[in-house]
Amino acid sequence: VETALKRGFPVRVLVRDAEKARTLFGERVENAVGDVRQPRSLRGAVRGVRYVVSALGAGSGARDPENSPEHVDYAGVKALAEAAKAGGVEHFVLTSSMGVTHPDHQLNRILDNVLQWKLKGEDAVRASGLNYTIVRPGGLTNEPGGREGIRILQGDPPDVVGRISRADLAEVLVGVLGREEAYRKTFEVI
Repeated sequence: VETALKRGFPVRVLVRDAEKARTLFGERVENAVGDVRQPRSLRGAVRGVRYVVSALGAGSGARDPENSPEHVDYAGVKALAEAAKAGGVEHFVLTSSMGVTHPDHQLNRILDNVLQWKLKGEDAVRASGLNYTIVRPGGLTNEPGGREGIRILQGDPPDVVGRISRADLAEVLVGVLGREEAYRKTFEVI
C-alpha cells in the first residue's frame, strides 16, 4: 500500500475490518469491506479498479479452518480473480511463493499443503482470462528495501533458495502494474 501511494496510485484496500484499516492507513486509502471467503462481498471492491494486487496468505488451518490455505490461497484467490474479471480489471498481480511446483516441499508438510493450494490459486488466475502477472517470492524478510539487488528467475528451480524483503517485493508488485510485457508471466524473485 505504501509503495503504491508513493508512486501516485490511488489505492482501495480490501479489508475485513474497516476500523483497523483506518488505524493503519488513515484517510489516504479507500476501504472496501469484504472477505475473499465470501465471493459476493468482492464485487464492490473491484468495481472501477484498473489493477488488483493480491497479497493474500492463509493462516494455519489447524488453528482456524476457515482461514486455511484451501479457503484463502486457492478459493479466495479464485473468487477475487473471478470478481476482477467480471469487474473489468485491466491487470491482476498475484503474490504466490517459490516452491509451488515442488509437491514434496517442506512447507507443504508443515503448513497444510500451502504451496499446493497456492499453485491451484495460480492456475485459477491463469484460467480466469485476465491479464495477470504471478510473482513468486523467496522467503520474506522485514529488512528495509533497496539494500540488495533483486534477482528474477523463472521455472521455479528446486536448487535455488533465497530471500527478499517485503519492501523490495512491494516494489516489484507495484512496478509491474499495467506493463504489457509482464502480462501472462510468472516469475520468482529473491
